[in-house]
Amino acid sequence: MRKFLVAAVATSTLLWGVTAPASADPPGPAPGALPSGWSFDKRALTWTSDQPIPPGDAAVEFWSGDRLLGRATGGADLRTFALPAGATGRLTDLQVRIGGKRVDAAAPAAKRSLTAAAPATAPVLATNPVDPGVKGPYQTTTGEYTLPGVQLSTYPSRVEMQAVVVAPKGAPGNRPLAVFLHGRHWTCFAGDDPDSISLEWPCPTGSAAVPSHRGYLEAQRLLASQGYITVSISANGINAQDTADSDGGAQARSSLVRMHLARWADWSGGGRAKAPAIVRAAPRADLSRVLLMGHSRGGEGVNRAALDSLNPPANDDYRGRVRWNIRGLLLIGPTIFGHNPQPDVPSATILPGCDGDVSDLQGQMFVDATRGVSTGRALHSALYMVGANHNYFNTEWTPGQAIGPAFDDFQGEDDPLCTPGVAPARLTPQQQQTAGATYIATAARLFVAGDDRARPLLDGTGVRAPSAGPARVLSHAIGANRTAALVPDETLAVRDARLCDQVGGEPETLCLEGGSPHFVGFQWPEPGRYAVELTGARTATLTPRKALPVAGSRALALRLIVPPNAPATGFTVAVTDERGRRTELGTATVAGVPGSEGTASFWAQEVRLPLPSHVRSVAGLDITSGGAGPAWLIDAWGWSPGTPAPRASALDRIDVGEITVEEGDSGTAEYTVQVRSSGPKTAQVRLFLTDARTYATTNWVADVKPGTSRIRVPVSVPGNTTYGGDRRYTLTAKAIRNAVVGDYDGGVVVREDEPAPDVTITPSSAVTEGSPLTWTVSLSGPVDEYTYVIFLAQPPATGPELSSTDVDPAWFSENSGQDPEPSRPLSSTDLQPYLEIPPGTTSIDFTVPTVADGQAEGAEHVRFQGLLFLPGVWEPVELPFADGTVTD
Repeated sequence: MRKFLVAAVATSTLLWGVTAPASADPPGPAPGALPSGWSFDKRALTWTSDQPIPPGDAAVEFWSGDRLLGRATGGADLRTFALPAGATGRLTDLQVRIGGKRVDAAAPAAKRSLTAAAPATAPVLATNPVDPGVKGPYQTTTGEYTLPGVQLSTYPSRVEMQAVVVAPKGAPGNRPLAVFLHGRHWTCFAGDDPDSISLEWPCPTGSAAVPSHRGYLEAQRLLASQGYITVSISANGINAQDTADSDGGAQARSSLVRMHLARWADWSGGGRAKAPAIVRAAPRADLSRVLLMGHSRGGEGVNRAALDSLNPPANDDYRGRVRWNIRGLLLIGPTIFGHNPQPDVPSATILPGCDGDVSDLQGQMFVDATRGVSTGRALHSALYMVGANHNYFNTEWTPGQAIGPAFDDFQGEDDPLCTPGVAPARLTPQQQQTAGATYIATAARLFVAGDDRARPLLDGTGVRAPSAGPARVLSHAIGANRTAALVPDETLAVRDARLCDQVGGEPETLCLEGGSPHFVGFQWPEPGRYAVELTGARTATLTPRKALPVAGSRALALRLIVPPNAPATGFTVAVTDERGRRTELGTATVAGVPGSEGTASFWAQEVRLPLPSHVRSVAGLDITSGGAGPAWLIDAWGWSPGTPAPRASALDRIDVGEITVEEGDSGTAEYTVQVRSSGPKTAQVRLFLTDARTYATTNWVADVKPGTSRIRVPVSVPGNTTYGGDRRYTLTAKAIRNAVVGDYDGGVVVREDEPAPDVTITPSSAVTEGSPLTWTVSLSGPVDEYTYVIFLAQPPATGPELSSTDVDPAWFSENSGQDPEPSRPLSSTDLQPYLEIPPGTTSIDFTVPTVADGQAEGAEHVRFQGLLFLPGVWEPVELPFADGTVTD
């Protein structure tokens, strides 16, 4: 099998104008030079990887410095990724990021250093008295069903309604239902040839569909033996078409899950006689007890299904009633592009320590982004699984188990933690799948069956399930029987420590640059997310704006980060109550999570210290670190055992609208984007508006009134008579309090109403060798955005052709990425010079420097095909040929 790039990645929809804030443009590349691996082709700005990158779940993002240009679409060769070249602004410091990591040739070395050269060894935890991974008493039966396909989103092809069912035999009564949804993977293959994989739907003749839905049979059989009906659904039709959606297909996956649930509701009632054979062979399903499991983009999909079930959208592909109750979610390596978790549905999220796809472990936001949004009754757990990769939780994505091509998504060579055969802590596929099945069963045991004895495996107590084998799984949680004791915000007074920004801000205010799942950004600089950086051997004094009640809590639970592989570090903690009484709680010890330069291991661990009954509030917190290095406090909670019964709060639902307008010729037109809100509460949402011209992003917190209402966001659109292409003023939303956000991406699309300028090329005069050939590119009018012209060397119309050694060697190498030797015609090389035409400029020279070689060669010729990339136009304009002659 061929070798794949470290990160297995996915493509998503192009988001014009979805950018980070503007900053002063750094010096750009000299006209005529693109970084290695980058090019313009006849449609787009293109990056070509030196290794294949198969379709996966994380997005392939093109950046210009700190500005997101958009999410690129992958080519059939699995190496080429393209972004239509309209409305990109100035292209400086081009970067490719996948799962938060730079993967292009110019990616700098990691700035963060880990404490130890070799990874630490995760400790063996105490055994939990109850092991949910033990097989249950029932035999199982397995079968599949296939129903007519359904129309979702704007997809041209119908999406399959297909699933594999594993159910218990002889289980009495109606049985709880567990629904599995796989992630984004290639959809088609032919034999075992890796070159045959593709992302198409339906699959072309001669290829077969990848049965990703059959990849969780071990977990299904375990749950079925315990009395659950399990159904794993296929989503190839979404995977192949979700580039059409700005949310990466989350809403479409939600609709697909709910359509299957609606069928099961029918089959468990009066429609049972018409159910597929495997459904009739299973007990009736109890739709009041549903667990959803989602892997990768399937994780964001099932979360959205829970959100849409409790807070139905106004516009939805599923138009039926909600006849089910989702009791909990188990998410494996999930994406969460929208940062929009449903806060009232309990969840447990597995973060694979060796994830080479969603390598930033953004699924941590299914925990952190629920803070303060709702009542906090639901438990939200994060499970850091040391040595697990992204793919091997699914057997159809695992070499040696899949019926088609498969690979290890973590491809780092000689990584001491994650490279098989090198890293002792790296789990085998079978070990990983067994551990995954155990924790899926744990979520079912706690969330659906209500067995609180399973909670310590999820909530940071620090115990293990023997059925998980050698897997080391660390946990922390928020919610359930916790009350906030200290959640850092801008009002927190800090002494002898530093309040730092989790994301955004200036470099000197950041908590950490990369490496922490807790510090994964939304899409823009995001105020309001803070942590406290502690300095070794100093006592930090933290004073919140007001004392927070912790009466009745058994312990103070803190989530603390120390650097990966750091030795055990003691933290001495004291609290001060509202009366000014100071109480020493003792010392908690935290050792670094096993990590390497290839992992995101700056992850918070939960520690608890007993809280005396007389401490009824926290008005101050003192923490003294016994270590020499830095540490970070994420938050602190009053903790008590137990899991409250789930109870959904009546949250408001927020959806961002989009409108399309004409630009206009003069003045400034004011438009209003409608942000729709429906619900009974006064809520808050943070809105982000990105200017389509300056690329600057502003944000603010909007108050939402009860009832059905609109938040009216004014957008000023200046008109002019110069061409600039279509633009998008992007508006996005993130829930802050008493709300959930469904459609988080919208704004104003501005259609250009001026014609594109005409372009001419002034012919070059014949020159003697050693003199430059020069053509002048002229526009009939100015353009108010950066414009690019790429020149592709073509065979000349007549006579011998100028060769690679007839031009300046440095210029040739800079514009082709190749060596001029051996000498060969320019049209047979990768020569691809380009010009950057600044806004307002109407003419620019294109120059080819030639060299004198002292040989009598006669006249030689050169021809270039010019391609003009105008903002907002996906197809380039073919310019007249630029012909030139060089004489001795």
